[in-house]
Amino acid sequence: MADGNTITLTQANFETSVLKSTVPVLVDFWAEWCGPCRMIAPLLEQIAKEHPGKVVVGKVNVDQEQALAAKYGIQSIPAFFIFKNGEIAEQFIGAQHSRQSIEAKLGL
Repeated sequence: MADGNTITLTQANFETSVLKSTVPVLVDFWAEWCGPCRMIAPLLEQIAKEHPGKVVVGKVNVDQEQALAAKYGIQSIPAFFIFKNGEIAEQFIGAQHSRQSIEAKLGL
């Protein structure tokens, strides 16, 4: 799933796409069966589309990428990590976040 600035993250591309990114990366840990994950997905895609070159939104399917989910201690989804310069700058859980609050966390 690559749509504009929304990319599918895997163990294979995580380091290049997230840790070495020159722009902030919002990583969405999600799953197909997760209702709240599906609810917030259009909002994340909108943020990615409206801020090309300023932010990347990456999606990690926790069922397919269990090693990544374990590495970042994912216990509840949707879970979001914002990486800046290869470091975790912020993390939050749940679909109750507004577009404004997510954009503010990303510095947009």
